[in-house]
Amino acid sequence: MSIIPYRFMFRMKYACPHVAEMPRDDEECLIDLPDPARIEPFSEMDNSPRFADVRLGWNETGLGLQVEVTGKENPPLGDPDRLRQSDGITLWIDTRGDRSGHRALKTCHQFHFLAAGGGGDKDEPMFAQSKIHRAQQDAPLAGADDVPFRFERTKKGYRLEAFLAGSVLYGWDPEQNPKLGLYYAVRDFELGEQTPGVGSEFPFAEDPSLWATLELTRDEG
Repeated sequence: MSIIPYRFMFRMKYACPHVAEMPRDDEECLIDLPDPARIEPFSEMDNSPRFADVRLGWNETGLGLQVEVTGKENPPLGDPDRLRQSDGITLWIDTRGDRSGHRALKTCHQFHFLAAGGGGDKDEPMFAQSKIHRAQQDAPLAGADDVPFRFERTKKGYRLEAFLAGSVLYGWDPEQNPKLGLYYAVRDFELGEQTPGVGSEFPFAEDPSLWATLELTRDEG
C-alpha cells in the first residue's frame, strides 16, 4: 500500500455541464442534473468510501448541486455547532481558477448542506456557510434564505438539491472565469467520508491548492 494516497498524485479536472433549467419552479424537484454532471471520486484508487452521487451543473445565474446518499440504515445525525462533523456535504468553491497559494482568498467559499442539525430537535436539514480557517480574506457569508435548498429522505439514505446563485458566489463571472476551484466532503456517521481526492489526513478544508478544477462547459451541439 502506498504511503502517499494515489489520488494525491493527480489534480482532477471535472467538466461541469450547462443546464438551462435551474433552479426549477417545482416543489418536487429543484435541481435535476444529467449523468455528465457527476463529480467522480475515483475512490477505488485508494480503497476509500463511495456512497454518494455528487453532481454539479451551471448556468449564467449560478451553480446547481445534487447529492444522493445510499446505503444507510439509520436516520442522519447533525449538530449546527459541528457543521463538518455532521451528516451531509461540505462544498468548497473558488470562483477563480488559480489556486497556487495555500491559503484561501475572498473568492473561496465553504458551504455546508446538512441532512440533520436544524430545528429544535436537530433532526431537520439545514444550510450554512462558514469562514475558511486561516484564510487571507473571507468571502461574504450567505444566509439560509439566500440559497434554495431541498431535502428528501429515501429508503436507504437521502437526496438533497441546492442552488448557489451568482449573488452568493463572490467573483462569479462564468464568461471571464470558466475554471473554478472545487472540493467536497460527504460525511456520514455510518458510511464514513467521501471526497474527490485526499482525505482528512490532508488540510483540504483550508488549503485551496489541494482542490480540483471545475470547468464550466457548454454543449456545442
